[in-house]
Amino acid sequence: MGKTGAVVSKYDKYVMNTYMRVPLCLERGKGSYVWDIEGKRYIDFFPGWAVSGIGHCHPVVSGNVAAQARKLMHVSNNYYSAIQAKVAEAIIKSAFDGKVFFANSGAEANEAAVKLARKYGHPTGRYEIITMTKSFHGRTIAMITATGQDKVKIGFEPLPVGFVHVPFNDIEAVKNALNEKTVGIMLEPIQCEGGINIPDIEYMRALRKLCDEKDLVLIFDEVQTGMGRSGKMFAYQIFGVRPDVMTLAKSLGGGLPIGACVAGGKCRDVLTPGTHASTFGGSPIVCSAALGVFDAIKKGKLLANTNKMAAYLRKKLEALKRKYRFIKEVRNVGLIFGVELSVKGADIYKECMEEGLLINCTQDMVLRIMPSMAVKKAEIDEAVAILDKVLAKL
Repeated sequence: MGKTGAVVSKYDKYVMNTYMRVPLCLERGKGSYVWDIEGKRYIDFFPGWAVSGIGHCHPVVSGNVAAQARKLMHVSNNYYSAIQAKVAEAIIKSAFDGKVFFANSGAEANEAAVKLARKYGHPTGRYEIITMTKSFHGRTIAMITATGQDKVKIGFEPLPVGFVHVPFNDIEAVKNALNEKTVGIMLEPIQCEGGINIPDIEYMRALRKLCDEKDLVLIFDEVQTGMGRSGKMFAYQIFGVRPDVMTLAKSLGGGLPIGACVAGGKCRDVLTPGTHASTFGGSPIVCSAALGVFDAIKKGKLLANTNKMAAYLRKKLEALKRKYRFIKEVRNVGLIFGVELSVKGADIYKECMEEGLLINCTQDMVLRIMPSMAVKKAEIDEAVAILDKVLAKL
């Protein structure tokens, strides 16, 4: 059976089958590499669904967590925590003036944002939020309703009211969806799960103008795009459009579960005592990891490395596009890459795994490639060589 087979057998017996898992059991990781339980090494260019944005087991993050685990791991949010205050300060100083609510995941952060928007609109009877087709905002009942993909909703009907979907990057569609119930607009600055879809700057600025004119709450879901992967600390900074509310998770914790809802301006004080809570949100141990992430990005000059390596990876992938006619387009913002194909990508993704490269396939025909911000040229060369080898088989 082997070590992997033994683990799979236990999963079959004891773990709910809610994921499309492949027979790969990872045991340890360092930087851009992971090793499975059998000892095989892989280069990870989609680390933990973008969670390990600064690489696996970054020594600063691991060191912070180990030290904090020996000191104090949980504090009730009825009390104050100095380390939570430091993380909130780090977020605000990197983003915009406002306040932070801590949660445990992107879905929870998005739930907080939606509740905030609804509370903001409650005095005027407004509660409806416009979201985008091909969006993804999480797996809670409210967030699958907010998500603009029917596949996540099947079997969970009837769904809550209060969300309207319109095409992404279409300002006229947004305007046409407005009504007396509309209180906000929610979108990812770059649609990652939706296929690495990048909006026009004019569209983003038009959304901001519309929200100002109509007194709407503009929410940016930066769960995957936040914490530097775009080449800026937050993707909204690329467009020069500041949201009223921003949500974070994934890379913020460097591998540990943390979410954050950041609210500024008219929204900063909407949530008051008793209106929202999270038992484990912003615990000392996950906040120690988040502080490590901020420290690693700054001291390692990872934003500069992201932009430099993004240009290098783009050049390498464009070379593959010229070589293989079934590659339709390469698009990216920073180290957020989508390679759109004219054929289905599932077999390519699986074959890459067999050859020692971990990537992702989304929307059937888009290879999603998102290496860590600390990636090196040699690692890009290695990964692209494997991808080239696999594509050649087609």
